[in-house]
Amino acid sequence: MKRKSLLYPAMGVVLASILPGCGDKETEVPTNDSTILHAWSWSFDTIAANMKIIAEAGFDYVQTSPANTCFVGEDGGMALFSQDGDSVKGKWYYYYQPIDWKIGNHLLGTREQFKAMCDSAAKYGIKIIVDVLPNHTAVDHSAVTAALDSAAGGHDKLFHANGFNNIQLWNDRYECTTGMMGGLPDVNTENPGFQHYYMEYVNDLIACGARGFRYDTAKHIGLPDDPRDSLSERNNFWDIATGRESVQGLTLALPADSLFIYGEVLQDKNVREEAYSEYMEVTASNYGHALRHALSEGNYYADSLGQWQNPAPAQKLVTWVESHDTYANEHESADLEDAQIREGYVFLAARQYGTPLFFSRPMGSTRENYWGNNRIGARGNDEFFNPEVIAVNHFRHAMHGQPEQIYVSDNGAVITVERGNKGMAIINISAEPQTISIPTAFKDGQYTEDVHHATFNVNDGHIEGQISPLSSCIIYPNSRK
Repeated sequence: MKRKSLLYPAMGVVLASILPGCGDKETEVPTNDSTILHAWSWSFDTIAANMKIIAEAGFDYVQTSPANTCFVGEDGGMALFSQDGDSVKGKWYYYYQPIDWKIGNHLLGTREQFKAMCDSAAKYGIKIIVDVLPNHTAVDHSAVTAALDSAAGGHDKLFHANGFNNIQLWNDRYECTTGMMGGLPDVNTENPGFQHYYMEYVNDLIACGARGFRYDTAKHIGLPDDPRDSLSERNNFWDIATGRESVQGLTLALPADSLFIYGEVLQDKNVREEAYSEYMEVTASNYGHALRHALSEGNYYADSLGQWQNPAPAQKLVTWVESHDTYANEHESADLEDAQIREGYVFLAARQYGTPLFFSRPMGSTRENYWGNNRIGARGNDEFFNPEVIAVNHFRHAMHGQPEQIYVSDNGAVITVERGNKGMAIINISAEPQTISIPTAFKDGQYTEDVHHATFNVNDGHIEGQISPLSSCIIYPNSRK
């Protein structure tokens, strides 16, 4: 017997596809099982010191901030963000301004500290993703090292011919992939000398223990059939970066399919998400925006969450409620409470597809003080090991091979993500307690979940009970009394 998806005709939203019911023979289906902790602005030593907690919280990957040599701004101050008159200076984004592609920078740590962090990760079964950014250099490009200039064949050859012209038409592929973004000169990523130099850096990261890469501003690096800069013979950077081609006898040190590689492909018109996804996973930025809107309204129906809003396959998406850009750059997500972010993450992590990323906000941060303790290198707040986050991370692993079925309460406040007949996440995204009666394929009985010790009853194909404001409950059939 097949159980049909729940359709709300008035909303026109199909919440899930047709799935096997509890009485059907089990069939394993493709799923994404991993989770990522974005240890934003944590030093390598800080990440290493917290690796046991990270592992116990159920994360599979830790994403670091950029590890390369970067511009030293404001006398090397260690503030996340400073203003005139502050006693401690600094800006978090200096580590996004490369002056060389070697491991180690003054903000996060040395090569030795990076390797020690990777060794600690391996001890606990965690894999390290490094934020890499070959697209541009520091705003002050005169700070670029002589070794990098020499590798490219001279300072003028390090950059695209168009690389000092500001992007005016963001949806024009030539401008987008060769022009200057935010004052950051655009590197000629097709220059073989630069490619070789950059791949030496990537391979050194791998040698130290890195097992993944997040490509910053990936949509600003051309695909093979994008328009070429006049200094570029071929748009082959992604073939080099993913090991499909070698450059000057050098290739990616490990097969790309043994690494987790994803690109920051922020969505807009003419972004070509599907084409990028042929090389790597891509970011589901539109879905994150829609989810934040739903969370701010406390209503699933406030935006279009029934579809992934991305032409790339769902299996190739990296999902988030917020990223470091939406929090620290645009402050788009910073007004959401920690509990709202947490429930959004539970929803994403409970789902069948997409690889969810949990962004670690600064320790001590509030809605009035986004920067919290305001120190680069420090650990983020306690949210990454909140009991609900731990519960859903372990739930995600336990649901390997199980398809999803999503149901929503009539008022949009409560979402259930049911995974085959193995488990269910119940998520209240509203600021009010909710009494629910939502369809389910679970067998009749009473179920108790472990975090809040809430009980739910299943009768005649509906799960019923009460759930506290901005909270989640995870139940399994074997928890039935």
